[in-house]
Amino acid sequence: MTQLFYASGAVAIVASILVVVGTDPMHAIISLAVVLLAIATIFWTLGAPFAAVLQIIIYAGAILILFVFAVMVLNLGREERAREKSLISGVIWVLPFVLTAALLAEFILVLANRQTMPAVAVVGPHPVGESLFTTYLIGVELMSMLLLAGLVAAFHFGVIPARLGEPDE
Repeated sequence: MTQLFYASGAVAIVASILVVVGTDPMHAIISLAVVLLAIATIFWTLGAPFAAVLQIIIYAGAILILFVFAVMVLNLGREERAREKSLISGVIWVLPFVLTAALLAEFILVLANRQTMPAVAVVGPHPVGESLFTTYLIGVELMSMLLLAGLVAAFHFGVIPARLGEPDE
């Protein structure tokens, strides 16, 4: 189980890097699917099969389909991709590399100071659903509105400017 945990973590890290540095949006979405499935495997190895199933159904299923839909609606051409590549300079990558180094340092410190964790109880779907729709209801609703706003913004910024150059029918 430990080997599967570390292998899934390594796959998630490599696929996350491919999501960020990928030039083709569809390849980035496929890499994101790999990341989400690797995280589901990590949940499963940690003894949380319900969280793993939720990860697959909600994130790898529904939200990834929204990303595919947004990319298909945007339909970026080669000129648009070349313009986006020209906007990215080496200076932009300094902060992500610093944050990655900080997270890696913290990860190494945590592994170096291993302490045994107390056993936790298995949480079923009923308590998770109850907490999502009672205690965390506002957060869940705000996140759903944020996802909807992101999709509407992607549609607006991608489709409306493309139609400005076309004659009205």
